[in-house]
Amino acid sequence: MKYSLILSMLLLSSVCFPSISQFTTKLSAQEPANVDALSAAQLETGRLQQGWIRLFDGQSLVGWETNSQTDWRIVDGTITVSSGEKGLLTTTSQWDNYELELEFQSDTNTNSGVFLRTPRKPTNPAQDCYELNIAPSDNPFPTGSLVGRQRIANDLVLVSKPNQWYSFRARLDRGEVTIWLDGKEVLKYTDPQPLKTGHIGLQLNSGRAAFRNIQIRPLGLQSLIPMKDLAQWITTQAGTTKFTVNETGGLRLEGGKGQLESKQAWGDFVLQMRGVLDHDHSNSGLFFRCIPGEPLNGYECQLHQGFLENNRSKPADGGLGGIFRRQNARAVLGNVNQPFYLTLVAQGPHLATWVNGVPIADFTDTRKPDPNPRKGLRVEAGPIMLQGHDPETRLTIESLSISPP
Repeated sequence: MKYSLILSMLLLSSVCFPSISQFTTKLSAQEPANVDALSAAQLETGRLQQGWIRLFDGQSLVGWETNSQTDWRIVDGTITVSSGEKGLLTTTSQWDNYELELEFQSDTNTNSGVFLRTPRKPTNPAQDCYELNIAPSDNPFPTGSLVGRQRIANDLVLVSKPNQWYSFRARLDRGEVTIWLDGKEVLKYTDPQPLKTGHIGLQLNSGRAAFRNIQIRPLGLQSLIPMKDLAQWITTQAGTTKFTVNETGGLRLEGGKGQLESKQAWGDFVLQMRGVLDHDHSNSGLFFRCIPGEPLNGYECQLHQGFLENNRSKPADGGLGGIFRRQNARAVLGNVNQPFYLTLVAQGPHLATWVNGVPIADFTDTRKPDPNPRKGLRVEAGPIMLQGHDPETRLTIESLSISPP
């Protein structure tokens, strides 16, 4: 597999933050991702249908980065921290409206937290982020409170017990922030000046903390598929690909070579797709930030489930969820003739994908800006294009939803 770009980024991080090198070795080509563990991390169908994905796969910190010299490490499928400089471990992707679920464990006197819509280095939780606190009962903002914004009621204060797991659920919908602790709603806060997109962060302030089962579900996406017809798509370059709408509103692609181009354009977005590839050789692509009217000139998220040497860590032609010619899929998950679930995040130079709820690619385009994505970094909005690759292309897209442009 080709991990050179992400590996070089992580090696750079290890220079700035030495402690991070403890848990990034699994990204090297010599020690590939544990495919069995990734396969086991796939979410159940019901959660996938609702749009949930894992931010933490249980074995690596793909999709995370630190801003301090802190002993963030993976222990028995959990992200654990106990000492070092105060700071955050943050997602590389940013999120706007969403539901977040996770489990946490802390010592009785630990002061930690989960930061929502945060910059990588927040300075004032009352203004530049939402800090969901994990703190003792005598703290001004005990566990379940939003620091500097709203305290939970006295009768809801949690006295944490070491080695016991508790759960948070947070829903951020524009200016509304709702928090559940162990399944019970404990806080509802309305921000008069709502924050927009930001990272999710785990904090070391003081004391030991651990986190697991970190999952997110994007909210507010608009549905492009199912659809009644192809009225919102440009079909003039369909070529030899047959694009049809089936009886349930899904889009069927058969044969190739050709493309279907959206009439709308997107630059930064979150996209979720459910589809079925009919056989191992079925090859297609989801192109984005394309140059309008040009043949498939954009970034490509690969739609291909083939792999080599009977080894899912060796994707054929980039692998399902890989950023074609930029970063291969860590592993080829799912099976042909069965639905796959793809999530794609594009934010400036940062691109990330999940397949069946599992992180598959996390790529930052470090090339110089260029309006042509084949030559350099393109962040300008452009249409989405769906590819008919060759005569063996067989793909049904059952659903496709994306952030409003």
